[in-house]
Amino acid sequence: MLKKRIIPCLDIKDGRTVKGVNFVELRDAGDPVELARTYSELGADELVFLDITATHERRKTLSEMVRRVAEQISIPFTVGGGITSVEDASLMLQNGADKIAINSAAVRDPQLINRLADRFGNQCIVVAIDAKQTNGIWKVFLNGGRLETELELFSWAEQAVSLGAGELLFTSMDHDGTKQGFAIEALKELTKRVNVPVIASGGCGTTAHFTEVFQETNVDAALAASVFHFGEIEIPALKKELENNGIATRSV
Repeated sequence: MLKKRIIPCLDIKDGRTVKGVNFVELRDAGDPVELARTYSELGADELVFLDITATHERRKTLSEMVRRVAEQISIPFTVGGGITSVEDASLMLQNGADKIAINSAAVRDPQLINRLADRFGNQCIVVAIDAKQTNGIWKVFLNGGRLETELELFSWAEQAVSLGAGELLFTSMDHDGTKQGFAIEALKELTKRVNVPVIASGGCGTTAHFTEVFQETNVDAALAASVFHFGEIEIPALKKELENNGIATRSV
């Protein structure tokens, strides 16, 4: 049985970790380097680092901070935000990232997925998808949730995988920061449609939500931010509860 992964997410703005609700009302959550080190020590399985305003502000992800984070941790590390080329991705990997996450750039240039996968391998490429329901349809949004597209979540996910995505990170904008639980039905459908690992993101508020998403869907990992950043859920206790519910995780 593949063990499920617990992944804290570091959303970065102006060099600080931030967290909001439904992608807005951001508040400071601490120094990303310190948080990264803490999560690595506490038994997180991976980290995701997203420079959430890089695309919107037409900036590149802060490679120096990526290097500093990578020096402090001993777990896989995914970096995203403002990556629009093979050269951008190469810089992040040279500075210590293990995987690259692309979102808006992939929608605007789907062949970027193919180019990155050809250069670095499918296992290195994560396509992140931000979506929310519009008139009952899961629509894909770009630029940190600012720009609605005509793309539909499931068809875009299938296309991304066909182009070489080795993993998908799906964030429900409707659930983000609400602490009301993950988008279970959407995740059920998504994991039926694709044959690569799926990371669930958006809405976790309790340890029971982690248990639910692993028991009710076929996701490979669950990602959360504020519940970890503000000490509402401790990773060792979370993993113990998951094990008690028959969900295999990597030992702390």
